[in-house]
Amino acid sequence: MTTPKRLEYSVSERSGTPARADPDWDAEHLLLSALARCSLSSLEYYAKRANVAVSGSAEADGVVTRRDSDGRFAFVEARVALDIEVEPALDAEALAKLLDSAEWGCFIGASLTAKPTYEWRVNGEAVAR
Repeated sequence: MTTPKRLEYSVSERSGTPARADPDWDAEHLLLSALARCSLSSLEYYAKRANVAVSGSAEADGVVTRRDSDGRFAFVEARVALDIEVEPALDAEALAKLLDSAEWGCFIGASLTAKPTYEWRVNGEAVAR
């Protein structure tokens, strides 16, 4: 039995900057860019509701190969790493609620069969989730 192709993709996005696709990107890059941007937009929405300011960046990466369930090529892994600043700083409970809401509110992530994993760095500190 042959091993199927395993294709890896990654992108970086920054809050407050216009979306611009790199001319060398494939459709897979565009999906990851949408995931990163959607995660940042969701964070900004929930931060505004909590009366806090946020800014930062998101990197998204993923793996495309054949899914075990149906043999189709698809994203089988997706990860979003966000490095953000939150002002004012939040206590652990309020921060956890904000990050949970941001993850839940990203409709791109919610649409993927391979649910994204999220990694957060807030105000220079890694947040254990």
